[in-house]
Amino acid sequence: MSSKIDFDEILGKYKSDPYNYVDVLAVHTGRVEFKVVDGDDVQAPSGEWQQIPGTRLYEINRERNPKLISAQINGTVMDIRTELDGQFVEAGEKLMTIRHPLKKKEIIEAILKEVLYLFPAPETAKYFFALDIQSRIEKKGAREITIDNGDEILTMSLMKRDTPVYYKGERGVIHSVYFKPGVSVPQGEPLIGVCAPDKLPLIQKIITRVKADWDAE
Repeated sequence: MSSKIDFDEILGKYKSDPYNYVDVLAVHTGRVEFKVVDGDDVQAPSGEWQQIPGTRLYEINRERNPKLISAQINGTVMDIRTELDGQFVEAGEKLMTIRHPLKKKEIIEAILKEVLYLFPAPETAKYFFALDIQSRIEKKGAREITIDNGDEILTMSLMKRDTPVYYKGERGVIHSVYFKPGVSVPQGEPLIGVCAPDKLPLIQKIITRVKADWDAE
C-alpha cells in the first residue's frame, strides 16, 4: 500500500459513479421468464430476520420444477437480456444487472478494500481466528493486533478437518475483518484487511473525508 494516497482521485471516482453494478446470473440450467424490465426498482430482502423476500427478478424452470429468484440487493434493473425471455439458458448465464446505489458505509468499505492489503481465503471453507489471536482481539480489539508474515492467524475448517492458516503478506494491524466465524467463505474472497501501522493515519483520513464530503446516509 502506497503512503501517498490521492484522496481527490479516490473520492472523485465514487462521486462520479456512486454505484455498484451486480450481475444477476442464472442459478442453474433451465427456461427463464423475466419478472422485471429495464428501469424497474427492486428491493432487497427485508424484515428483522430477512424473512420477506426481495423483488422477484425471474423464474427458471427445469424439468417442470419452477424456481423464483429474488433480488438480494436494492437498486435499478439495467441491461436485461430480453432476447433470453422464454428461452433455455445455461447455468451462470448473465441475465441482467442491478445498479445498486452505494451508501456512505459501503463507499468507505469499498475504498478500504482498495487501499488495505487483503488476505484471501485459500479454500472455500469456514474460518476462525487462531486461539491466540482471538484471545488478543477480545482483550485489545483487532486494530491493536499486529501480525507478521508467517504468523498462524486462522484455523480453516473443511470436511470436518481443522487446518492452521499462516499469514502471507506485509506486516501490519488487522484493520478489517470480512468473515464471520463458522460461515463459509468462497475461495479467493478476503478474510482480513491489513494496514501497515504507519499508514493508519492515512486510512483514518480517508474515512474522515468520506464522512465529511459524502451526502449519502
